[in-house]
Amino acid sequence: MNVTPAEIPHRELYNILISCVAPRPIAWVSTLSATGQPNLAPFSFFNCVSATPPLLAFSPALRAPQEPNPAAKGDPKDTLRNIRETKEFVVSVVTCDLLEPMNLTSGEYGASVNEFELAKLTPVPSQIVRPPRVGESPVSFECKLYQILEFSPAPSAGNLVIGEIVAIHIADAHLRDARVDRNSLDLIGRMGGIQYTRTRDRIELARPDVTGAVPPPPKNVRL
Repeated sequence: MNVTPAEIPHRELYNILISCVAPRPIAWVSTLSATGQPNLAPFSFFNCVSATPPLLAFSPALRAPQEPNPAAKGDPKDTLRNIRETKEFVVSVVTCDLLEPMNLTSGEYGASVNEFELAKLTPVPSQIVRPPRVGESPVSFECKLYQILEFSPAPSAGNLVIGEIVAIHIADAHLRDARVDRNSLDLIGRMGGIQYTRTRDRIELARPDVTGAVPPPPKNVRL
C-alpha cells in the first residue's frame, strides 16, 4: 500500500502514524492557569530534542470547536492555553504502576477539573517553576517555555511546545553510584489505539568500532 497523506482522511492518517511510529514516550505535563488552576494531562507526541540547551518537546493537538462549523478554528487544550499564559510546565515520566492514573488524566475534562485530585495523585511543589510535579513519578523535568510552533489553526492540528529544562528531580531509589539506574525505571510507551508497552525487554548492542574491531553480538536483556 502506498499512501499520499493529502489524499486520505485525517483519521486514517492519524491511525497510520500512531501505529507505525511506536513505541512513543509519554510526557505527563502539569501546568497552572493564569489564575492558579492545576491541570495534568499526558501526551505521546513527545521526546527530548537537544542536550545543549536541554530541551524537551511535545505536541498538543487543537480540540474540535464545540459548535460544528467547517470554518471554525480549533480550540487550544488546557495545557497549551496554560503554557501560553504562564510560560512554564513540568514533564513527569510514566511508570507501569502509574498507567491507570495517567490514563484517567487523559479525559477531555473542563478547565475547572483538577486532574491531580481526580486521579488521587500528589502535587509536589517544584523548585523553580510554579506548576507542581507528580509526586508518584520517579523523574520530573521543570521547564520554562522556549518556543511554540503553531502548524495550523485547524481542529486537530498540532502545536510543538518546546521547553528548556531548568531543574530535574530523580527519586533516590532509582540512583546507583550517583547515576540513573535505567534498569529500575519500569517506563511505559504508547502504541497505536489503546495499546501501551513496557520497557522491560531490551537489547544491548555496542556501536560499530571504526578501528575495525568486531563488536559483540546483540544481547537480550529481560528485567
